[in-house]
Amino acid sequence: MYASCSMLKDFKKMFLKVQLNWNVVIPAESLDIKGLMLQKAILIRLLDDFSTKRATKDLGYLLAVTTLDKIGEGKVREHSGDVLFPVTFTCLSFKVFKGEIVEGVVHKILKHGVFMRCGPIENLYLSNQKMSDYEYQIGESPCFLNMKTGSRIEKDVGLRCVVIGVKYMEAMKEIQAVVGLEGDYLGPV
Repeated sequence: MYASCSMLKDFKKMFLKVQLNWNVVIPAESLDIKGLMLQKAILIRLLDDFSTKRATKDLGYLLAVTTLDKIGEGKVREHSGDVLFPVTFTCLSFKVFKGEIVEGVVHKILKHGVFMRCGPIENLYLSNQKMSDYEYQIGESPCFLNMKTGSRIEKDVGLRCVVIGVKYMEAMKEIQAVVGLEGDYLGPV
């Protein structure tokens, strides 16, 4: 699916610059003699196809097409008259890795832990067993409270944590991760 993958120099490891090869199908009625209109139709179709792709196991979440590098020679499909163009493009993707430090925002508090969002990832889970200095507090606004420092982990709080494990969920085309607070400078931000 992809030709190369390299880290962007100015970003954290979770952002990847990736070159992909895809096939773009242009309906016969969208074809035009003028080359620029054809190029525009290919780009629009590529962006439409790209926007429906959620995440992949190898690349994580596909965020944005940055360049259209090459449009190959079109091949006419016999029965429909549509034209298939092989294209090469570069895009930006988002994938977290074990051991990486991430920042997320708490969106759900449970007795056994919290769920956070980080970029396109909806389910970063922090178990109460991975925040040993915090105790669950029952109430109208449940939270985890650190009795020593008074810091609170509650809904809408930003948390810096370390990724312990990552799992790709094929059926939902999404990535889930387990995180912890073991380490320096981790916790509410």
